[in-house]
Amino acid sequence: MLRAFIRNFARGSRKSRDRAAEPANKPLHLHIGGKIAHPDWKILNLKAGPGVDFVGHCADLSIFDDGSVAEIYASHVIEHLSYKHEVPLALSEFNRVLAVGGQVRIGVPDLPTLCELYLDAALNARDRYDVTRMIFGGQLNAADFHYAGFDEESLTSRLHQAGFVDVERVSNFGLFDDTSNYVFNGRPISLNLRARKSAAGEPVPRR
Repeated sequence: MLRAFIRNFARGSRKSRDRAAEPANKPLHLHIGGKIAHPDWKILNLKAGPGVDFVGHCADLSIFDDGSVAEIYASHVIEHLSYKHEVPLALSEFNRVLAVGGQVRIGVPDLPTLCELYLDAALNARDRYDVTRMIFGGQLNAADFHYAGFDEESLTSRLHQAGFVDVERVSNFGLFDDTSNYVFNGRPISLNLRARKSAAGEPVPRR
């Protein structure tokens, strides 16, 4: 019994030392716009809630230091920003807070797909109304409006302008069950891109 106590005490001491050895400013995995807590991710949202770790706007990440974030996930968030001013600010802030080589995953409504769906003669009035909501937002509250629309080329260009490279379209991020996985009338409606923060001196495509 004494041996077991000593063994457990030593094991606990090693765990405490291991935790103490972890850097206090360990890079975050930041889920922007999330609501449900996850052990590996910290949530930033406009509104406080049970799972929310930080309250703030994604176009102003001044609460985070440069290079303090390992990864950013933002599913169906940036279409709620003004395309002229807030979208460039948000993507620039994403780049600033990410560590070099850090990855951003962004999902937005795929505007070409939604336009094709809206023009589909087989849709009834209710279906067409639902597509309208996907394009312009549900408009249930002041934050539920869409002010920007994207296709793959335009969002890729925005990411390049913000200093991201290796932009790649994916069908599924495989992280959260959210709108980035949504399928309407048999068609995925989300444009999902991932990209990497470039290193100093690394060429970034401009277009």
